[in-house]
Amino acid sequence: MTQVLVAGVLIVVAVIVATAIQAARRPAPPTQPALGQVPAQLDRRDFASPSAPWLVVVFTSATCHTCADVVAKAAVLGCGEVAVDEAEYRTRTDVHRRYHIDAVPLLVVADGAGVVRASFVGPVTATDLWAAVAEVRRPGSSPEPHLGQPTES
Repeated sequence: MTQVLVAGVLIVVAVIVATAIQAARRPAPPTQPALGQVPAQLDRRDFASPSAPWLVVVFTSATCHTCADVVAKAAVLGCGEVAVDEAEYRTRTDVHRRYHIDAVPLLVVADGAGVVRASFVGPVTATDLWAAVAEVRRPGSSPEPHLGQPTES
């Protein structure tokens, strides 16, 4: 009888532990396009200042020389309305995997809901970056509203 009671307690403990582990896991990110494409949406909790109205994320790698230049240009945009976050591959591999990032530098501009409104793959000029962010924040403010928008292939 004691053995049955001990086995029952062990089963209950195992179920509780399994339930706790399952609850602690992060939910899947929003549906993403195929590899080699820019994420369509971000979970804002994965990045700095999730409550800021706008987010600029630069996915980088320590071995990428162009990445540092893109990060420097993006950093200037940081303010109360715009959070800027660098996701360097070695220190944030989980984020790169979660969003299927396979090329750097990749810069995305997301709104408060995490919807990616503009992006750049590779080097970008400060003028183009700043104009694209201005345009998504205030449509009609840029003479080149197509900057950072997907191109038709």
